Amino acid sequence: MKILRRALGGLLLVVAILALILWLKPPALLRVGANYAAKIVCSNVFLAGRDPQAVLNDDVQSPGIAILGFMRVSVDRERGVVRAGLLGFIGKGLAQYRYEKGCTVLPDGKLETARIAPPLPSRPPPPDDSSPWPDGAAVQTNPAVDRVLANDALAGAGVRAIVVVDHGRIVGERYAPGFHASTPLLGWSMTKTVMAGVIGLLVKDGKLSLDQAGLWPGITDGRERIRVADLLAMSSGLQWNEAYGAVSDVTSMLYLQPDMAGFASSHPLAHPVGEFWLYSSGTALILSRIAQEHASEDINDFVRRRLFEPLGMMSAIIEPDEHGTPVGSSYMYATARDWARYGQFLLQDGAWAGQDLLPVGFVAMMSTPVAASRGQYGQGQTWLWGSEPVTPGVNPDAAFGIPADTFWMSGHDGQSVAIIKSRQLVIVRLGLTPYVTGYSPQRLVQAIVQAQAINR
Repeated sequence: MKILRRALGGLLLVVAILALILWLKPPALLRVGANYAAKIVCSNVFLAGRDPQAVLNDDVQSPGIAILGFMRVSVDRERGVVRAGLLGFIGKGLAQYRYEKGCTVLPDGKLETARIAPPLPSRPPPPDDSSPWPDGAAVQTNPAVDRVLANDALAGAGVRAIVVVDHGRIVGERYAPGFHASTPLLGWSMTKTVMAGVIGLLVKDGKLSLDQAGLWPGITDGRERIRVADLLAMSSGLQWNEAYGAVSDVTSMLYLQPDMAGFASSHPLAHPVGEFWLYSSGTALILSRIAQEHASEDINDFVRRRLFEPLGMMSAIIEPDEHGTPVGSSYMYATARDWARYGQFLLQDGAWAGQDLLPVGFVAMMSTPVAASRGQYGQGQTWLWGSEPVTPGVNPDAAFGIPADTFWMSGHDGQSVAIIKSRQLVIVRLGLTPYVTGYSPQRLVQAIVQAQAINR
């Protein structure tokens, strides 16, 4: 019996020592998981008003990544602080809500010590609910479209919101239980397409040009040849690993780096500039830093004043890293209707309410294929195909009869906006639908296009 007690005591001592080591110096993978959990819970609690335990269960743990199943979170609502860790204490995950800037991951643990709310900038009044969308909030749905949206197989597992815009009017909506028209939802990489629009604003102002290079002052190792156009087309030539599920360039940038753009821009050239297409969230952060440096005011104020407010996207926010750079690769939250507004803006060639906000021809450039992508990616951070091709170089949309002029905003876990100019359609689909489910949005878009044709 004494031997058993000693053995048990020794085992407990080993476990305690191991736990102490992990707490003092957690492996990078645990830190990524903990900061991811803290960030997702923070944004959904403070921006979307959701219950923290529900967010942990549904958004962090349900997709099935094993290590995330053991994450625990605590929320300090008074300080706007969310902490997360394996079993609650290993990993030191930390995020903080910073009012109109949203939530920020703090991988170095540097919390803002004071939480004195800055004055919010003046904003236009909310639209008159009695006016039709987009000027107001009133919608008139199409029964044929409603029948499509009610089809769970077409909507896909984990769907949270669908909005269909036909000739500038909402004709169909669907929301999952617990979500509604005023719930901000994460677009993940659809944020990249919005950041391309921000670059377009600066081009129209004459503060940037697509051919502008020399973006790294003092650098003469080849990176000085990278142009704004190369970054928009994901053809910078910079080395990058976009793999998820482990500690890669993209997960390290998003969850371990206080200065995300600095980390991305420090990568060396791996390919000739402008000749090799490589999808990279790091590229989007570099563009975000360029926008931050060339705006004549705080970048958050610039985006809000010049893009979100004119379009009426009052829910939209692109959250920053610790250096205040918008995380233009991943972290825009907006309601499904506001995502639809941006899609409609692109459908209208960058014009809104009769005013050209983007340079004439800029959206056409955004949706022009990057040759090195074999036709699947546009020159301004858009996708020309709705999902990965089964056969390289073959557009999978064609099998569904989707019009050839369709282009897409696309994001992690099933986010998409299809923009079909020839049919004057914008179709927003948001949810939590991991890639492993095999869902792709083309069948939904196909059915809506067919319903529109029957209705007309």
